[in-house]
Amino acid sequence: MKSSTRNIFFFVGLVFVVLMILTFKVSFRELWQQICHAGYWLVAIIGMWVPLYIMNTFTWRTILLGSGDCNIPFWKLMKVTISGFALNYATPVGLMGGEPYKIMEIKPYVGVQRASSSTVLFAMMHIFSHFWYWVTALILYLLFLPVNFLMGILLSIVAVFCIAGIYLFVRGYRNGMVVKLIRFVSKIPGCRKWGKRFAENNAEDLQKIDSQIASLHSQNKKYFFTSFFLEYFGRILQSFEIFFMLMLFAEKEASVMLFVYSLIILAFTSLFANLLFFIPLQIGGREGGFMMVVSNLGMTIQVSMSISIICRVREIFWTSIGLLLMKFGTKVPDIAQQPKVSDDINAVDSD
Repeated sequence: MKSSTRNIFFFVGLVFVVLMILTFKVSFRELWQQICHAGYWLVAIIGMWVPLYIMNTFTWRTILLGSGDCNIPFWKLMKVTISGFALNYATPVGLMGGEPYKIMEIKPYVGVQRASSSTVLFAMMHIFSHFWYWVTALILYLLFLPVNFLMGILLSIVAVFCIAGIYLFVRGYRNGMVVKLIRFVSKIPGCRKWGKRFAENNAEDLQKIDSQIASLHSQNKKYFFTSFFLEYFGRILQSFEIFFMLMLFAEKEASVMLFVYSLIILAFTSLFANLLFFIPLQIGGREGGFMMVVSNLGMTIQVSMSISIICRVREIFWTSIGLLLMKFGTKVPDIAQQPKVSDDINAVDSD
């Protein structure tokens, strides 16, 4: 990737992080009090994302191995993974930031088709695991918590949404979904000419990418299920972030029920935040989700605000790390592939 292109990604992400900090409606004094209160737990909360990112990297590597060799050093793939998530967090419309960056970074190693298909598959698997995680939380809620009429309606809507999402993703895994996605984009006002031209000029490449997506599900089930379970258990592991905070701010003893609460809180706040994917860093969406779920679990609003503040600190920390990593380790070794790529896919030369 050219340095100028990488710098564009870097500065776009940086601008939105600065905007997020400036619109963070918490005084410096209150923020500092929350950080001091968290103490060493904040180190644990931030540090637990290291194994989470390692699991994400193994997921992506497993997907790449499902379609051939993977000669990308693990540290390089992890660096791109962290930076990709940072761009997804920081930029509006989420995947519009991180996914193109990841494709362009690994393209010299595996070619544009495998880079595109593996990145799309990784994003699909990440979202697909979320749907199953939300279903898990839904079942736990019904088993362990009281459900009134309004909550029953909300849970029913969530159930229908998750079932519909799982169904669409299964169809996408069987038949591919890139061609259909480009067709959908070409119907959006303002994108019609570009979408039509892109689809016509890259029809063969898009079909190959779809075939590679479908082959992981139909021919390489070992890699498919390995990547799925890595992502699904990554969501379970992420629940410990909320678990640590509940022990800290709610001053509760560690227990199975407290972990169940953590699973439910993370599931419903992530669902609420993902529905507001077009907002950079889901400003306000995640906080609203915390307040709604935590209050339904009988905890105070102060607890939900404390949890959301610490989550924001962690997000800003790792988003900043991801953006900084974009500036390091950018050289591509001579052994990497240098395939010829169409200009329509925004191919760029490596450094």
